Amino acid sequence: MKDAQTLVDERGDLWLALAPLWLEREPRETDYARMVAVIERHELSLEQLEWVFRLELAPVLTRYQMSVADNWRDFNDYRLMRQLVAHNRRLRGWRKGFWTLFSGLTTMVTRPRWNTLMTRLMVARGETPPR
Repeated sequence: MKDAQTLVDERGDLWLALAPLWLEREPRETDYARMVAVIERHELSLEQLEWVFRLELAPVLTRYQMSVADNWRDFNDYRLMRQLVAHNRRLRGWRKGFWTLFSGLTTMVTRPRWNTLMTRLMVARGETPPR
């Protein structure tokens, strides 16, 4: 199991860059451009990114998206990072299986934004996006 600092060092900027996908408002062009730039620094494949989205981020961020209260208003990066690190440190065994099984539900609302981001990433990489 990775310690908290290693997780923050390896994934922290990626997690924070992708968090706007779960905001109430549609991400702006600048949000998508920042996401693509951060993703490119991490040199992850589309498949690896999909699992970051489904297993590392969605279980934590969906709670904010589905909340009746407006949790985003008092939201801060430090609290998000603590929650993401705690989740990812426990993400093994039955928990990983559970989130894999339910990842379709936890990503359902954000999937259109994710697909937009992946299309932009593919264009930035010179790949042909699916139609």
